[in-house]
Amino acid sequence: MLDFNELRELAADVRVFVDVAEDKAEALRAVIAAYDVVLAIFPVDDGMGLHVIKGKGILDQIATSRTHAMYSHTAIAVPDLAHAEALKFLTAPVEQRIAA
Repeated sequence: MLDFNELRELAADVRVFVDVAEDKAEALRAVIAAYDVVLAIFPVDDGMGLHVIKGKGILDQIATSRTHAMYSHTAIAVPDLAHAEALKFLTAPVEQRIAA
C-alpha cells in the first residue's frame, strides 16, 4: 500500500537535495542511482499520478509473489507525465537509451 503523504515528503527531500547541489543534473542522477525504486509523482485532476522511473522489475516481483521484500525507495516531483517519462529515459543506462 502506497502512502501518498510519505511520497510527497520524500519528493520534498529530493527537491531540497537537488536545489542545494552545485550540479543539479548530477544530484538527480545520484538520487536515482542510490535507490532500488524511484517513483515520479505529479498532479492529476483527481489527485496524484505515479510513474516508475526505476525499479519496475522489483515492483512486478513484489506484486506477483505477494512477498514483503525490502527495498529502498524515493519519489521525485515532476510537473506532469511527460516530464516523468523524459526523466526515466534520460536517466536510463546508455544501452537502454540506444535501444529505444
